[in-house]
Amino acid sequence: MVSPLSPLLSPRSIAVIGASRRPGTVGYQVVDNLVRHGFQGPVYPVNPRAGFVHSLPAWRSVRDIPGEVDLAVIVVPGERVLEVVDECGTKGIPAVVVISAGFREVGGEGARREAQLMDRIRTHGMRLVGPNCMGVLNTDPSVQMNATFAPTMPPAGPVSFLSQSGALGVTILDYAAEYGIGIRNFVSVGNKPDISGNDLLEHWETDPETRVILMYLETFGNPRRFTRIARRVARKKPIVVVKSGRTVAGARAASSHTGSLAGADVAVDAFLDQCGVMRADTVEELFDLAMAFGSLPIPRGPRVAIVTNAGGPGIIIADACESRGLEVADLTEETMSRLAELFPQEASVRNPVDMIATATPEGYRLALDLVMQDPNVDAAIAAFVPPLGIRQEDVAKAIVDAAAQHPDTPVLAVLMGKEGLPQGRSELRAAGIPGYIFPESAARALSAMHRYGRWLERPVEAPVTFPVDEEAVTALLRAVQEEGRERLHEDEAYQVLEAYGIPVIPHRLATTAQEAAAAADELGYPVVLKVVSPQIVHKTEVGGVRLDLRNEEELRNAFHEMETGLAQERPEAELRGILVAPFRTGGRELIVGLSTDPTYGPIIMFGLGGIYVETFKDVAFRIPPVTGQEAHEMIRSIRSFPLLEGVRGEEGVELEVIAQTIQRLSQLVQEHPVIQEVDVNPFLATPEGASALDVRIRLEGGGPGE
Repeated sequence: MVSPLSPLLSPRSIAVIGASRRPGTVGYQVVDNLVRHGFQGPVYPVNPRAGFVHSLPAWRSVRDIPGEVDLAVIVVPGERVLEVVDECGTKGIPAVVVISAGFREVGGEGARREAQLMDRIRTHGMRLVGPNCMGVLNTDPSVQMNATFAPTMPPAGPVSFLSQSGALGVTILDYAAEYGIGIRNFVSVGNKPDISGNDLLEHWETDPETRVILMYLETFGNPRRFTRIARRVARKKPIVVVKSGRTVAGARAASSHTGSLAGADVAVDAFLDQCGVMRADTVEELFDLAMAFGSLPIPRGPRVAIVTNAGGPGIIIADACESRGLEVADLTEETMSRLAELFPQEASVRNPVDMIATATPEGYRLALDLVMQDPNVDAAIAAFVPPLGIRQEDVAKAIVDAAAQHPDTPVLAVLMGKEGLPQGRSELRAAGIPGYIFPESAARALSAMHRYGRWLERPVEAPVTFPVDEEAVTALLRAVQEEGRERLHEDEAYQVLEAYGIPVIPHRLATTAQEAAAAADELGYPVVLKVVSPQIVHKTEVGGVRLDLRNEEELRNAFHEMETGLAQERPEAELRGILVAPFRTGGRELIVGLSTDPTYGPIIMFGLGGIYVETFKDVAFRIPPVTGQEAHEMIRSIRSFPLLEGVRGEEGVELEVIAQTIQRLSQLVQEHPVIQEVDVNPFLATPEGASALDVRIRLEGGGPGE
């Protein structure tokens, strides 16, 4: 397969510029790795002060090398890199890996040097991995390249791995070798000003030997492009990501409920979930998932059978499965009857199946075979605690034999004793069965596979484009910005929602008590009064909201009190008017909103609203565009969803209008990216429909706390 990255990952020849004869240096280790692990092409060490490096003739300059060079690995001091890259460009080398540090990661002069490096890369039409990286690796027997300074060459296999951290990359390759995780490609991208995770995803998408993609990332670079690519690639092969840098510091300054709840890490979770990318919280979990995805079929459903020789591990696995969205399968009476014939009376033949400590390897084979025949079982986990006289490798072989009879059912193993563990895991690994030390690891991996399977079952759906009055909103927002405002008045915000078909409560803006009384007569009592002022964001803090006014006298008194109170509390505030709206009760108070993350862009939020939004934080997030299916998934994913369906005889709320509101808000922010925040809270839902009772909209140009 030829791709734009072939010179990088499948080079026919490699020059190591900065090669060294001194062990313990990066320049020595890269050459040593290429030679020792059998790179299938010529290696050209470049060192102007050495005649030979690693028994290979050394060259004074890359320009002196005869013939073509596909890849240059550069390990010279940072201040010499630009000169060397120019020499590579003159030589016509299409790809370079700059292991050297001293660039953007150190700031100042380093950042300027990196910008100059990219100018040269573009001028010469080259592709660049790094700088500040540990190199690249390809275990394909026709290439057999370890162009890194890591001391370990992992076994060959179907997993391609990207690491943004060079130091962590060394550890990753060590663990891959220890866990027996077969690596296809490994790329340490470093500062990634050129080749990024998005480029590698596209390369691995079409690589038939890559079946699983693992990524350790500190930043996504271009998250929107990642979203487009990952959605497509994940349909073909699983992607597992560890994203470091979890933080909610950016949310502290947010004025809206949506902004305060939608921290950067929430954005990461939202768009990875939409892409079908599995997120691992730790590197350990990354390997747990890699072991399973690399060899097992995707489970048909969530129902798990557990077979063990000790009650404790069985209970732990059962708890771990159920806490991660899996189900402990209900075995049929026939299965339990046949199990009872095999084991002592003290054994438990209900799931988890506890064969007790006297269980033999043959018992494991028979029990696993029976539970996997059960029509209620989608996957199996076999756990073994070694008693005296039974070897782990014998149990492992029994698990392998049973799994071989059911190739479409994933089987995971938990071998909990150190005695014989390497032999047992080796037996399992050779058969494509992941072997874990801890019960939770197996449950975690199986749960991720189930989630991925459910994502694959989703139909590919395009977002709906609703007929809206886009021009009216454009004109309104432009007028607001021309006035130098970032916040819309509430009546203006209502106009925006109405233009996009989002239902709002009937309302009137009154500048006098007489106008308010006329509006209340038209709308019907009881009513609500709300202050409208560009200087007032949180109305309740200045007495700017009055509820449940039942007649004209109460309304006029409240109107005058609000005017007087605002003049005393906030004399600088301009009173645009007082909004009159019907006072609504009943139904479910929800929140629909959006916040804009500086890296990931707009984030749509839905959840339980009203005064409880930040207390319970029962919310879900998605990245626009949001499809109809994703909108319904958001609604169903919150913990309080049963309240929306209806409980204790209550009628459920109208879900479709909520789903459409989420989609319409998604369309609004895509067509008007000037909008930075929207809070529709409460969004009151009833069996008959829903309406926005309160809304705030902020445009770009002002800070969140404005």
